[in-house]
Amino acid sequence: MKHVFWGMLLCFFLITSCGQKPDAEAERRERPARMDTYTLVAMGDSLTEGLGVLPDASYPARLEVALRERGWPVTVINAGVSGETSAGALSRADWIIHRLKPDLVILVTGANDGLRRLPVDAMEVNIRALLNRFEEAGVPVILGGMRMFFNLGPAYVREFEAVYPRLAKEKKVDLIPFFLEGVAASPSMNQPDGIHPNAEGYGEIVRRILPYVEKALTRHARSTP
Repeated sequence: MKHVFWGMLLCFFLITSCGQKPDAEAERRERPARMDTYTLVAMGDSLTEGLGVLPDASYPARLEVALRERGWPVTVINAGVSGETSAGALSRADWIIHRLKPDLVILVTGANDGLRRLPVDAMEVNIRALLNRFEEAGVPVILGGMRMFFNLGPAYVREFEAVYPRLAKEKKVDLIPFFLEGVAASPSMNQPDGIHPNAEGYGEIVRRILPYVEKALTRHARSTP
């Protein structure tokens, strides 16, 4: 009977100790105490709005699900507007700050400036002004970098793509080097127009940007009393 008892006890111990992977448990312990909820605002154009897919397939909706599954009490607000340029985004900055009151903004803008071949220096001025507005309001920003089609000319493409890392360094904000990394130019990840991600593409975007968002949330949690 003693052997049976100790055998059962050993089995119980093994079963309960394997319920959670050691790495996951360590990660949970290392995370700082958090606020009750976080408000993330995804600000951008049709790539953010999710043109052509169902609302729950857009990247802001899928990001909210992914963060909650990882234990973050967040609400991710989709503030994407199809067709918007960096100038349009700038015109909405105060509304975003004062009405939505974000704890973190993911800013992905400029693609429509490029597609319309608008002046790069004007786009840079607009994005810098956006970053200044959020900085003044005490709202951290993750800036999503964009790339442009080669047929716009090498000089224009080079100037366009240089804006994002330059501003990220200048304003000391986190930069996603290319928001569509792993998705752009992949037929299986995009809708027939070859520009807008499909549901699978948005899933890939979320997978790739999740570490940037968690890093920013962790920093924010540690700085919050």
